[in-house]
Formats: sequence, structure tokens, C-alpha cells
Amino acid sequence: MTVRAISRAIAVLSAVNRDGPITMMGIARSAEIPYPTASRIVHTLLEEGLIEREPARKRYRVTSLVQTLSLGFQEEDELVSKARPHIEALCREVGWPVSLATRVGGRVMLRDSTHAMTSLTFSNYYPGYTLPIAECATGKAYLAFCDREEREAIIEGWEAIDNESARVGLLMLGDNYMLNKIRTDGYATQARNSYNAEPGKTSSVAVPVLTEDGQLIASLGVVYFAAAMKVDDAVVQLAKPLQETARGIAASMTKGTLVAA
Repeated sequence: MTVRAISRAIAVLSAVNRDGPITMMGIARSAEIPYPTASRIVHTLLEEGLIEREPARKRYRVTSLVQTLSLGFQEEDELVSKARPHIEALCREVGWPVSLATRVGGRVMLRDSTHAMTSLTFSNYYPGYTLPIAECATGKAYLAFCDREEREAIIEGWEAIDNESARVGLLMLGDNYMLNKIRTDGYATQARNSYNAEPGKTSSVAVPVLTEDGQLIASLGVVYFAAAMKVDDAVVQLAKPLQETARGIAASMTKGTLVAA
């Protein structure tokens, strides 16, 4: 049984961390909770020192105290360091920004990206940025290629909460059609990404990063302007380079100790 108040507090803190500086109305919308509830949680987080209000602006941002919450987490340094040369090479080849992501709860988290390397992007996305796992290409690729036990844990998490992202995820996994198609194709797509800094302006293609024995390490995606290419054309141009890069990352990882995603 979940504690609803804690779930909502985590959602608020995540919203401020992900989208801040952000208004109170923005927090309520992003966390998918009523405005009065968001306001009470924000004031509690202010008292605890985890967030702060910007001077002269009614916007909120996290404080450095948030970093202390991650002291027990072993960062995936090996994955990032070994993947970096590969994603930079792919970015130079295709021109579009490349993202490397792993799962955190019901979301995928950006571990590294090349947004800063190219002008073909609306925003620079940095490590730590998260997206609903069922509503982005990297998340769909992850869902299709993770093992059954991990996928069942994700489903249990969705069933324990009641928000739009969870409902979309459960609906998507209502049958195996989409996951089977992604496995057969070897890639996932997302047209008109909704959950980013510029909703509807970008689309994406992603592939899994798998070891030779099928262990899922991460997801690898390319984000492009939706107005620049149709999804089918993007697949033709990007799927093969993505798959080749994913194999290169996996090969680099096998030379050291694998870090679970």
C-alpha cells in the first residue's frame, strides 16, 4: 500500500528538480495534483530547505541540499564514460542530438546527451532529466527489451498510483502488440514528444543497448525536429546508425564490469 502524501511530495520535488525554476501552477500541473495540495507541499519543502523561492520571482528551484539525497546512489560512471565517444561520433554523423538513458522508477533518466554539441535542438537537456517511460522512444525501447521481472515491477508501480502517465503505460501494455513490434523492428519511435521543454516540436527514434547475451544496459535515442522529417523517414535515416552505435557501446562495456541500469 502506498502513502499518497509521500507520493505527492516526491512528485512535487521531482517537478521542481526537473522543470525549475517553476511557478506554483506549473508545479501542480507537472506533479498532476491539485493546486492547494501542491502549495502545502511546497511550503513544507521550503521549511526543510530542499527548495527555495527565487528572489523577486514567484518561481521555485531546488537547493544544493537535494544532492545529499543521492549520496547512497552509485552513479553509472562507467556507462557514461564508455558511451561518450560513441554518442559524440553518432551526433557528428547524423547532426541531431543523441541521448543515453536508463530507468528510474516509472521514468527514464538522461545519463548523457550531445545536445550541447549541435545547433539542431531547441533546448539543452542535461543528465538527470526524466521522462515518463511509456511516452518517449527511449522508454518504449527500454520496456520492450528489459526482462519480465523488471517490466512487472514497472507495472506494479503504475498500478499503485493514479495519474495520467501510469494510465497511459498500463493501456500501452494491455497487450503485447507494441512491445512485440519494437522487438521485431529493433527500434522504438515517438512522434511529437509531449513531455519535454517544447511539447509537440520534436520526435524521436531509440534502440536498446544490449550485451551479447541480451542484457539491457540502457536505451539510446536521437531527437529531431518533427517538422523536419516524417517518422518513417527518420527511421530510415537513423535506426541503423543508432543500432551500430548501441553495439559499439555494448562492446566497450564488456571490457569492464557491467553496471545494471
